[in-house]
Amino acid sequence: MAAAPHPQCTTSNDANNSSNEHSIDDIECDQIVVPDKKGWKKFLAYLGPGFLVSIAYIDPGNFQSDLQAGAQYKYGLLWIILVASFAAVIVQMLAANLGIVTGKHLAEHCRQEYPKILSFILWIIAEITIVACDIPEVIGTAFALNMLFNIVLWCGVLITGLSTLVLLLLQQYGVRKLEIFIALLVFTIAACFFVELGYAKPKSSEVLHGLFVPQLEGDGATKLAVSLLGAMVMPHNLFLHSALVLSRKIPRSFNGIKDARKFYLMESALALMVAFLINVSVISVSGAVCNSPNLDTADKLKCQDLDLNKASFLLKNVLGRWNSKLFAIALLASGQSSTITGTYAGQYVMQGFLDLKLQPWIRNCLTRCLAIIPSLIVAIIGGSNGAGNLIIISSMILSFSLPFALIPLLKFTSSRLKMGVHTNSYFISASTWVIGALIIGINVYYLVEKLVISLRSSHLKFVGTVFCGILGFSAMLVYLASIAYLVIRKNKEGGAHLLALTTSEIRGGSSAVQDYAHEHPKKSVFFTISTSF
Repeated sequence: MAAAPHPQCTTSNDANNSSNEHSIDDIECDQIVVPDKKGWKKFLAYLGPGFLVSIAYIDPGNFQSDLQAGAQYKYGLLWIILVASFAAVIVQMLAANLGIVTGKHLAEHCRQEYPKILSFILWIIAEITIVACDIPEVIGTAFALNMLFNIVLWCGVLITGLSTLVLLLLQQYGVRKLEIFIALLVFTIAACFFVELGYAKPKSSEVLHGLFVPQLEGDGATKLAVSLLGAMVMPHNLFLHSALVLSRKIPRSFNGIKDARKFYLMESALALMVAFLINVSVISVSGAVCNSPNLDTADKLKCQDLDLNKASFLLKNVLGRWNSKLFAIALLASGQSSTITGTYAGQYVMQGFLDLKLQPWIRNCLTRCLAIIPSLIVAIIGGSNGAGNLIIISSMILSFSLPFALIPLLKFTSSRLKMGVHTNSYFISASTWVIGALIIGINVYYLVEKLVISLRSSHLKFVGTVFCGILGFSAMLVYLASIAYLVIRKNKEGGAHLLALTTSEIRGGSSAVQDYAHEHPKKSVFFTISTSF
């Protein structure tokens, strides 16, 4: 019996030359066709997914962490942003490559690779990270509405639910219009903070020293470093980027895939460079303002526990009223654009892990409700201080959950069966594993430090302290054991993973097929290939 045909996508470029070539599984029919000619037009055809991904690096959670880093340590933690940005480019490149080469995104690979229970656990972790990412967006938007229109914080939290309508409206006009809209928001945020930077006038020598001389000194520096890493390298972005690249229709040949990887790397690096400059600007503005010799006592107190709300008043007092408004506009643009990318990531995660496709408005409402409920409770009870602390906690959750998305990505993109001849080079593999090890090491260091300090300062009796210590270290061992299992577990073997190989590679007797046949002579590999001439 013949295999069921895949969905066909007809475009203006191939309308006159009907093709029965099978598409890669689950590619949507509204793909953007990449022109064959080289030049700017080809690069512009690829431009877009990187800016959707970059929004996660300049969301309100990042601003909160950046503001506190600058206020407490001036420019001393800028090197964290530099390291995290380089790591982000490499990791996002791997996520894009996985989608480009295999035609399936990360969540789909996880469902196919892991047992049902493990896949379900990874899905739960991914959903928690998306909710944790959405909380700063809700609170940040509420703060922005308060700064611009004096709306009470808890009312602003409720109003953020209206962004669902904005997303649904944008989805009606196609992915290209959405990408353009997000890019405009990114450059709006950049323009606002570059103007702020011009007013604050930080010393360039001190900024460069903070960027290139690593240091981690002072109480709370480790916590902020973890928060910055969590805010810069986001796990849900790996799922998102591996899916967004499927919106382009590329030639399924070796050169076609190679060109796609190159152009996606260029556009991702461009978008993440803009995000890097924005984060550096936020920390530099905060560091310059809070360490100014002209600060009065009230402003110094704000700098000691700076959050998004206090930053507005601080900028108004030190730099002028319009600087406060610029900050609010940037914060509003950041919150709304982050909502869109977070919802997109949630759709792909649910579809990939559960093979379940919900209507976008249902998915958006579910995610938004899960984020609004804790944000609303904290806003009512704790006010702006409680909301600011909730943002830091959510950023730390993102950092701790990162290995559960990063490790599968590293293993999948290093698999010759999944990626064919497009597997990671030894340098890239080594670099990404070092990045993962550093993040895990920082997380464990922070956990141990925090647990020991909490036990020493607790007022519990000896038995209670011992019991809490056992629970804490047991949880840490479970965390490390889970990560170790993902690292040492062998990938599945089977012909289905050779979908990554292209027609031209198979015809030419690619080394991947030859290696597989040599290592597994008793196993048969079946390819279903349809080409047009």
